Amino acid sequence: MTDGGAEVAVSLVVADDQASVREALAVMLDIADGITVVATATNGAEAVAAVSRHTPDVVLMDLHMPVLNGVEATGRIKAAKPEVQVVVLTSLDDDESILAALEAGASGYLTKEADRAKIEQAVRTAADGQVVLAPEVQRRLLTLASRRARAADEREEFGFTSREKEILGLIGEGLRNPEIAARLVISEATVKTHINNLFAKAGFHSRAEAVRYALSTPAPAPYRFT
Repeated sequence: MTDGGAEVAVSLVVADDQASVREALAVMLDIADGITVVATATNGAEAVAAVSRHTPDVVLMDLHMPVLNGVEATGRIKAAKPEVQVVVLTSLDDDESILAALEAGASGYLTKEADRAKIEQAVRTAADGQVVLAPEVQRRLLTLASRRARAADEREEFGFTSREKEILGLIGEGLRNPEIAARLVISEATVKTHINNLFAKAGFHSRAEAVRYALSTPAPAPYRFT
């Protein structure tokens, strides 16, 4: 994360109900270059309160927590402070969990199999406003995006061109601009132009919003962890 060319430390809140995991993450990330852990939380409610106090750049959020689960906490955080990025770090990698987190406003999703370097990079990438998805999550999103391609083709509310729809689908798969350019055999500048156009048409303010729209379905029943 930079400010006028100078490196600025990314402020971070770590939320996990398992003390050993929470403390290990907090120590590991606080000593990482360019990251400062400003608070930890043992449940979703504490995470929301910590964000209210500190307004961090990023929250590293577990999903299965007491009092208030990670999905609900993410929704409250994004409603109150949309500039705060939430990266999910969880053992859950099923479709329902992934979609619930993204729809709540998470801009990243990693499983706890991720190593130290991947977690550090995810925090930095999210702070820069980019989407962060674990490879296994990308594979699931690819399946979901393919399954919903027909429904996406039928949506005309924003007047997307066929190419814009195609690029939106690839964004939904978690691909970055260079990867989209390679897939479609077009220049990265052309990809950026199409993305700017579809963002303007749909009123998207971030890539995370585009991902959620690309994967959107009729409103599901309220999500709950058991």
